[in-house]
Amino acid sequence: MNSEGIPREGGRDYTEKRKTEIVPYYLETNPFSVLISTGKTKVVCAATTGNWMPPHVRNLNKGWVGATYSMLPSSCPERIRRERKGAKGRTKEIERMIARSLRSVCELDFIPNESIIVDCDVIQADGGTRTASVTGAFTALYMLMKDLQLNNKATKFPITDFLAGISAGLVHGKIALDLDSSEDKIAQVDMNMVMTGSGRISEIQATGEEATFRKEQFHDMVNLAEKGIMELIEEQKKILSVK
Repeated sequence: MNSEGIPREGGRDYTEKRKTEIVPYYLETNPFSVLISTGKTKVVCAATTGNWMPPHVRNLNKGWVGATYSMLPSSCPERIRRERKGAKGRTKEIERMIARSLRSVCELDFIPNESIIVDCDVIQADGGTRTASVTGAFTALYMLMKDLQLNNKATKFPITDFLAGISAGLVHGKIALDLDSSEDKIAQVDMNMVMTGSGRISEIQATGEEATFRKEQFHDMVNLAEKGIMELIEEQKKILSVK
């Protein structure tokens, strides 16, 4: 139970993230794949090469990193309809967020003419699917980039820093880290943040849910999210055998 007497699931404190597990080589069909579990949220992330190159980077002798995101029909208690005719607004927005975040720590000039896509498929959702996707996608991308370097398809190792994402928010009037679905539904403020291992921010999405928030509260959420992200990056490094 937290200091104000309102319990969080699992008895974790408001400053604690959910238990996270990253399983590498999750798919036998793709060695650059992981299963990331953040509490009850589970996302399969897999990186592949040889995909479509966007027109604006063609003939520039540089590479590209993109992303896809989807939620399986049974990932939530109420079935989600498949997006048969292409990604809808929310899905596209999350895909762009993931891709932007990944590219923020990539030197695309080091992978000339290599087009990479990281697919993020939510198989079980309980809040934080987009930030879990960023954390898992980066891990899968790092594995693939290492392979490109080993096979002389990268002039230098293209990744400049580690990267992870997490949510924070204002729940019951208190700053909270890593909101699950039940907390997300009642949060006065919901924020998603992506940050590098050196503490540089790649993305922040912060919104008041029928409420406003003070600059001081925003700074507190950023600081708490940074704490959670650094913990996630330590877990990534263990999986990837990076000191």
